[in-house]
Amino acid sequence: MRSTSVLLCFSLLFIIAIGFPGPPYLCATVALIPTEDGSDHQSEKRPPNIVFIFCDDLGWGDFGVLHQNHSEHSKRHRTPNIDRMASEGVIMQAHYCGAPVCAPSRATLLSGVHQGHAEVRDNQFDKALANNHTIASILGAAGYKTWMVGKHGLQGEGMSPEDWSAYPTKRGFDRFYGYVRHADGHVHYPADRWPLGNTVSHQSPKEVWSGNREVSQGLSKCYTTDLFTARGKQWMIDQVRSDGDQPFFLYLAYDTPHAALQLPTVAYPTGIGVNGGLQWIGQPGHMINTAEGEIDSYRHPDYLNKGWKDVEVRFATMVRRIDDCVGDILQTVRDLGIDQETIVVISSDNGPLNVSYLSGQPIEADSFQSYGPFEGIKRDVWEGGIRMATVAWGPGYLSQDLVDHHPSQSQDWMATFADFAGVLPPARCDGVSLRSALSGHADDQLPSRVYVEYHNGGKTPRYEDFEVRKQGLKRGQMQVVHVDGFKGVRLNIKTGLEPFEIYDLRTDLRERINLAGQSDAYDELQQAMQRVVTRGRRPSESAPRPYDRIPVASLTAMERKSSKEQVGVQWRWVDGDFSYTPDLRNVVEDRRGVGSSPNQGERPFKETTGAIEMVSWLQVPETGEYQFRVDGLRRGFIRLHDAALFDLDFPLAGTQTNHASIRLEKGLHPIRLTMRMQDWAGEIKFSWKLPGENQFKSVPKDVWLIPGDSH
Repeated sequence: MRSTSVLLCFSLLFIIAIGFPGPPYLCATVALIPTEDGSDHQSEKRPPNIVFIFCDDLGWGDFGVLHQNHSEHSKRHRTPNIDRMASEGVIMQAHYCGAPVCAPSRATLLSGVHQGHAEVRDNQFDKALANNHTIASILGAAGYKTWMVGKHGLQGEGMSPEDWSAYPTKRGFDRFYGYVRHADGHVHYPADRWPLGNTVSHQSPKEVWSGNREVSQGLSKCYTTDLFTARGKQWMIDQVRSDGDQPFFLYLAYDTPHAALQLPTVAYPTGIGVNGGLQWIGQPGHMINTAEGEIDSYRHPDYLNKGWKDVEVRFATMVRRIDDCVGDILQTVRDLGIDQETIVVISSDNGPLNVSYLSGQPIEADSFQSYGPFEGIKRDVWEGGIRMATVAWGPGYLSQDLVDHHPSQSQDWMATFADFAGVLPPARCDGVSLRSALSGHADDQLPSRVYVEYHNGGKTPRYEDFEVRKQGLKRGQMQVVHVDGFKGVRLNIKTGLEPFEIYDLRTDLRERINLAGQSDAYDELQQAMQRVVTRGRRPSESAPRPYDRIPVASLTAMERKSSKEQVGVQWRWVDGDFSYTPDLRNVVEDRRGVGSSPNQGERPFKETTGAIEMVSWLQVPETGEYQFRVDGLRRGFIRLHDAALFDLDFPLAGTQTNHASIRLEKGLHPIRLTMRMQDWAGEIKFSWKLPGENQFKSVPKDVWLIPGDSH
């Protein structure tokens, strides 16, 4: 059996080439086991079942174990089941959402790309999720059964599954049950009118889809937190009993505790697990065992007679209901005997809410300090808006009672789950596998790229425990990047040239000490942040930014000096049978070497299987807008620095393009092509159109920096 390993980094040269922030990691390795199809995974165990629970507007401070249990605030609620989950698993202390609002955050999670590359950005609710790889499609290709239950909101235009181009079953899920439209998820009784709602929409019933059928008529008195949990729970039970050898992926996307602040009908059923707790009855009019009593009526007794506002009792009850459901799911996993074969993760899409959708009864996120020890809420890029309460549990795979402090972000879950499934993520993925950190091997963990961009016309709320400067501060165009362990943040960006505020979150959780300009070292960090954000994103016509026209920064003199000018077409080949273009950045190659200009299109060897990554450095003669064209490539993925230049991998039904336009600064730029060997049709030709020119011409050989000797 071939011995191979995950290399934490190829070399300082390669880190500089791709623009990764943070210090290089040069030596540690983790053993891999080749699978029958040539891909690798880090364990001889079977791939785990995966349950990903995604809450809606649940703040970092809403977990008991993270904040409520030890808070000195006057009001506190409880999450005992999540607390137990945390003691048996991993608290991800510094996990970030993709964006501080629902749709783009969920798009980043599912697609595995940050907001600098995502199709859905800003407040683009109901826009179609890109027709590309998703967590579900990658796991499906790895042999998983894939289900989505709950809120989608990324379906595209239309009125039914036949019309919706991005219906979940068209994005890799085998089955779907839940709300399709974003606004439907604002209320939590799909079949019942709610007279307390502050608008007609929030008073009206909504559609729930099961496959190609609309099924809301049979859901009277079904509270969605209960409904979605019962549906997902029953699917797990049925799968294990019918085919326990096939792993499954359940994406349980709650629409709570996002407003409307609606209550369950009855107390949580006694007992939990396979034979207790929530039960799927499957009969219209009595679909689940809590479809009884009076809608919007049950208040948890722990929160009564405390002098709280009714909206506060409602919110605390809603969070407690989610906690009950988490306990039910974990016990079901234990009852099925798959607790050593299952990973369960709970997280949220963005920071806490400050609306109730109850007529005349507002709520604020400071009622329970749902933002925890941070500042900011939903739609803010301060920590309270983007740092997510996240716990991962998996006794057979993950550490127990561990607090992981590595910054990570939603796009990392695609790479992480692919790793556990024994396959590589697609080259398009912006994330890194978090398996090492979750397994207690912190020294082996690759740095994650934490990046956020978002626009909102509102202001940070005027909460008394927020810094005075932030209270009522306009948001506007915002941008966040983490570099070398520091957070850079810009608000109300007008030109794209504004400096980042710089914060050391290790000592300043409330982001009150701006380090920008405080020393030469922070001046250098400022410049590094400015470079990184140009090198790692692409503009979107539907979400224009003030910094879209800032040219991509070329390598600095220091970066070039560090690389020792060892540049050219450096290729790395990995054996395997890949159904898509894999990300090879973190895999030790089977062969490597240096070739001639990409335009010569020479194969470095005769093999027609496996995948190859080729990195070269392009000398750009002047700053300006460059247009590129690539010919002779059936499928593949090309990055310039870390920005996605060409995505020719996923079969996009004829919509792929081999043209790209990008503004570049004069100087040296790394370019990386990844492809399967079977997609090498012949000569691969790169052409470009220089600023002010009208025609494409072949990129000349002397533009590519070629080393003197091959090896």
